[in-house]
Amino acid sequence: MPVKKKHKTSKLSVREAAWGYLFILPVALGLAIFYMVPSAASLFLSFTTWDGMSSPVFNGLDNFVQLAGDEKFTRSLLNTLLYTIATVPLSIAFAIILAVLLNQKIKGMILYRTLYFIPVITMPIAVGMVWKWLYNSEFGLINFVLGTLHLPQPNWLFDEKFALFSIVIVSVWTSIGYNAVILLSGLQGISSSYYEAASLDGAGTLYRFFRITLPLLTPSLFFVLVMSFINSFQVFDLVFIMMGQQSSLLDSTRTVVYSIWEDGFKYFNMGYASAEAFILFIVILVITAFQMYFQKRWVHYQ
Repeated sequence: MPVKKKHKTSKLSVREAAWGYLFILPVALGLAIFYMVPSAASLFLSFTTWDGMSSPVFNGLDNFVQLAGDEKFTRSLLNTLLYTIATVPLSIAFAIILAVLLNQKIKGMILYRTLYFIPVITMPIAVGMVWKWLYNSEFGLINFVLGTLHLPQPNWLFDEKFALFSIVIVSVWTSIGYNAVILLSGLQGISSSYYEAASLDGAGTLYRFFRITLPLLTPSLFFVLVMSFINSFQVFDLVFIMMGQQSSLLDSTRTVVYSIWEDGFKYFNMGYASAEAFILFIVILVITAFQMYFQKRWVHYQ
């Protein structure tokens, strides 16, 4: 009898596993077709010379050797780093503040949450075009308000000092809503008993925020941090829309992904563009690995 029971359990486990694999099959196929296969093809093309039409010609490490001395790629990588360093802390800081405010019980909170999330679901092309008009130095709304307040009116997208910073502002504005929603879910997962116990001990608002809220919010913060870094290193659409292809300040705002698009789809040097994409992949992989390694030192799981 025990043998038969074990045999039945084994058959049931196999059946459950089969159903499980069947359910994940569509996702696995999509992952393989749209991500893994193109990634493998891109890695192969990074060792070739290919114009997108003729057959690829293997050239070994020539693309990577050329990248090492390519000032344009080095500048685009530096621009991407500066953009990331500016965007990630600002977007997360504002998202924390917004999440805390949206976590309050006040009238019309659902409307406020919806309004702050609208930039996330708005097409980047539309966002870039609207902000490009807002930044207009002659009749843009931003300079109009600054002029009314008798403040300096920068030539935002045509001044090397402000061009990249202008894109950072738009990126922060568009990413706050998504980050705030993730952090808001983390806030709502914190038990109220912690705050009740702290209140009984006479703890103030700031003490409760830094001693209870932030430590227990670190799992959500970690997720937002990783995703923000990955997204920032892949910025393209805002630069493409707001700066265009003929801007004299393109070198000051060109990012790695913009450089990949330019070399691959403008100059039809697909092999070289694939090598750039591989370098970007390595950079993101290394940064993400560091984040995963050091998370144990500051992320506190309940």
